[in-house]
Amino acid sequence: MSFILTLSCPDRPGIVSAVTNFLVQHNLNIIDSSQYGDPTSHSFFMRMHFGPDTTGSSEASAPSLESLRKAFDPIATAHSMSFQLLPADHKPRVLIMVSKIGHCLNDLLFRQSTGQLAIEIPLIVSNHPEFAQLAATYKVPFMHLPVTADTKQQQETRILELIKEYEIELVVLARYMQVLSPTLCEAMSGKIINIHHSFLPSFKGAKPYHQAFDRGVKLVGATAHFVTSDLDEGPIIEQNVVRVNHALSPKELTHAGSNVESNVLAAAVKYFAERRVLLNGHKTVVFN
Repeated sequence: MSFILTLSCPDRPGIVSAVTNFLVQHNLNIIDSSQYGDPTSHSFFMRMHFGPDTTGSSEASAPSLESLRKAFDPIATAHSMSFQLLPADHKPRVLIMVSKIGHCLNDLLFRQSTGQLAIEIPLIVSNHPEFAQLAATYKVPFMHLPVTADTKQQQETRILELIKEYEIELVVLARYMQVLSPTLCEAMSGKIINIHHSFLPSFKGAKPYHQAFDRGVKLVGATAHFVTSDLDEGPIIEQNVVRVNHALSPKELTHAGSNVESNVLAAAVKYFAERRVLLNGHKTVVFN
């Protein structure tokens, strides 16, 4: 068994040494390592993939996850670290939420079913019933939770109950066209990813492709970001664009943008699943 350690802490000399010495003491070997010291926030970030040292004559056995966490605690305390240590093959449990536009949902389900995304999808929630059959095709439970201005609080309370019941580690808004309340955003801070159908910060709000058409843009794109209570202002994880020209209609722009949206959202979910995304204030560090 191998493990992935991610951490962030105030930047200072000796952090890498402390971590590598810990591995040596437990007969562990580095498989892959990335680190970054941010000169602006004076914070240090690391992602390290490691496993038993197999260079000897006999195959080494891996220590248990709990024993490693317990042994690493004093190092984390000494360096004021926030850290996560999980088996490398851990698949986060993902709740997908969707409304009436299904290309991102379909793409995530296909990628997960074919092993392209190392995640588990125990549940899909929608405020509309349209994609119940699609969910059934992939044998994923589908729950219709309609919402109005009067029932929004009750609906989100139910969502939080489902997150606890299904042990959800990440919520993905796959074109879920409802603004989440600050309560839900705070309860799942750093654990909700949204796909925004434009290259933020341009063309926010409704009908971004129509805005793009009116402005005669030559590029359209998409942005995957963590959700905060500030609408479309959360830390950006991934972005991409596609070149277009004056001959495309708003509908054709929408089709072009849809492909980018699916790819960008899938990339962001993949980075999260592989523990490559670390929060850095209003930004992210992404170890590609």
